[in-house]
Amino acid sequence: MNNASNKKTITFISRQAPYGRNNSRLCLDMALASAVFEQQVNYVFLDDGVLQLVKDQNAESINSKTIGNALETLGLYGINDVCVDKKSLSRRNLQPTDLIIDVKMVDRSAIGELIRQSDCVFNL
Repeated sequence: MNNASNKKTITFISRQAPYGRNNSRLCLDMALASAVFEQQVNYVFLDDGVLQLVKDQNAESINSKTIGNALETLGLYGINDVCVDKKSLSRRNLQPTDLIIDVKMVDRSAIGELIRQSDCVFNL
């Protein structure tokens, strides 16, 4: 039985582009599994990780699953603290309206605070 004292805050930082390596999918799978076990999950998109959130992706031509489809399920798993680094988005000429899900726009100091408040951090 999971009680409040067993609940941990876990922050996942996804830094990799959505395709070419498996880090983005691994990060997502770990976050969803943590949420299933009723842990508090923070999900942060940083650096090229913001590219995972771009609307209208289709990975069929590279024989891969489109990660955006899975990212749309974060809320269903109770992962509501989804943050994007403002500077990472800006450096890639993206706006919040270009993203597949609603996110909290944050700066690096806010990300640092999330990390400090977390029991565990996965940086992929």
